[in-house]
Amino acid sequence: MPSTPPAARRSDSTRAAIVAAARERFAADGYERATIRAIAKDAKIDPSMVMRYYGSKEGLFEAAMTVDLRLPDLARTPREDIGRVLVTHFIDIWDEVDVLTALLRAGITNTAGAERTQAIFRQQLLPVALSVCPDPAAAPTRAGLVASQILGMALTRYVLRFPPAVELTREEMADWLGPTVQRYLTAEQP
Repeated sequence: MPSTPPAARRSDSTRAAIVAAARERFAADGYERATIRAIAKDAKIDPSMVMRYYGSKEGLFEAAMTVDLRLPDLARTPREDIGRVLVTHFIDIWDEVDVLTALLRAGITNTAGAERTQAIFRQQLLPVALSVCPDPAAAPTRAGLVASQILGMALTRYVLRFPPAVELTREEMADWLGPTVQRYLTAEQP
């Protein structure tokens, strides 16, 4: 089996260092205040390397903010548990994937961040809504309502850190939000 050339390994490790530094910087500073220079300094490389690999701050942002929400397949989930399963999944993934907080911060302050957040939720949440809602034509609206609950919870818990939202256990959050998400996805009418 052929081995990877040393230059390719260096390139991969450089890209990984840049993306990791960008995620941290975007999370800490938001899109507007994060700079290519600061990200390059954090990655311990020359700023020209960031531009070489990503072309622009926007290109770097898109690469750094690529997120797979790993949404569960709900085919085997009892219909009455869909809301709770999704809320629990989002809490778990938000607790484990720091890039989501960075994405949310950027989405609040910047058009590119908002568009990236919208694209991720549209591409990944809409198919879930289509798979469970009673009227496929209403799936985009229903997915948007689910996103409003999930992103609202994430904003208050992970960005603004409202004490009551931070203090809720995973189960309490699922108890409160699960029925709302359930209704958004599976109710016949509002």
